[in-house]
Amino acid sequence: MDKLKALQAFVLIVERGSLTEAAEALDSSLSAMVRTLGALESQLGVRLLNRTTRRLSLTEDGRQYLERARHILAALDDADRSLGAQQAEPSGTLSVTAPVLFGQYHVAPSVTSFLQRYPRMRINLVLLDRVVNLVEEGLDVGVRIGPLEDSTVVARGVGRIRRVVVASPALLRRLGTPKHPRDLAKLPCLRFSATDGVHWVFREAGHAFTVGVQGQLECNLSAPMLEACAAGLGFGRFLSYQAAPWVAAKRLRIVLGDYEVEPWPVSLTYPSARLLPSRTKVFIEWMVGELKSSV
Repeated sequence: MDKLKALQAFVLIVERGSLTEAAEALDSSLSAMVRTLGALESQLGVRLLNRTTRRLSLTEDGRQYLERARHILAALDDADRSLGAQQAEPSGTLSVTAPVLFGQYHVAPSVTSFLQRYPRMRINLVLLDRVVNLVEEGLDVGVRIGPLEDSTVVARGVGRIRRVVVASPALLRRLGTPKHPRDLAKLPCLRFSATDGVHWVFREAGHAFTVGVQGQLECNLSAPMLEACAAGLGFGRFLSYQAAPWVAAKRLRIVLGDYEVEPWPVSLTYPSARLLPSRTKVFIEWMVGELKSSV
């Protein structure tokens, strides 16, 4: 027996004063309504209604049960309405994290448009060039670039990002354009410690190989590395979105494109151990659509 449906049937029988009318209202049969009422009374061990050929009347137990049944159904209806309203107009605060430049270029504009659409929402946007633990740091949603090794999060893919080698036009005129990644071993390179060390990985004929690189500068942030690269200090390797404005401005050029490794995935992540609030679901769906169109 479906207890919720039985409660609904009992309340409706009393309100309509007729098993037949209650059955019609619930798009059910009279026999099914009689069975539902009988099963409810059997489970409770009491008679709820006195039934004669002419009328139905509540017993004392029936009157007490009717009041509680109405309260339960009203509470469920309020809960449904509350969640429905929250889904239509989310409210509250979310903490969101993303890599610094990707956050500036892609996440922050999407967050702004989201907040304009949902004025009752607030977002704390944390931009960091390091891998964060969402649960330990109290974050609701993260944008992650690269392979995911954290099994405690759920990931929604939104795109892929290339890893590109770039150099300034002036440096290429002075030293020449490398024909193969191994040429970099003899050329000045800038090491971006957030994604690469002293060995850069490339791919040729389906197989990966590494090239040892060296140079005068190593840094954990992309902005100063891009500035140094554009100034002609050496070759650099970056995620494509990091270098995109510089390439578009013709301050950097991409080289060795035929030897790039597989693009890295871009994912929206959130803790798998939580039941997501409506506001988080709405935000995730918004960001999936925004990022898929921009990445």
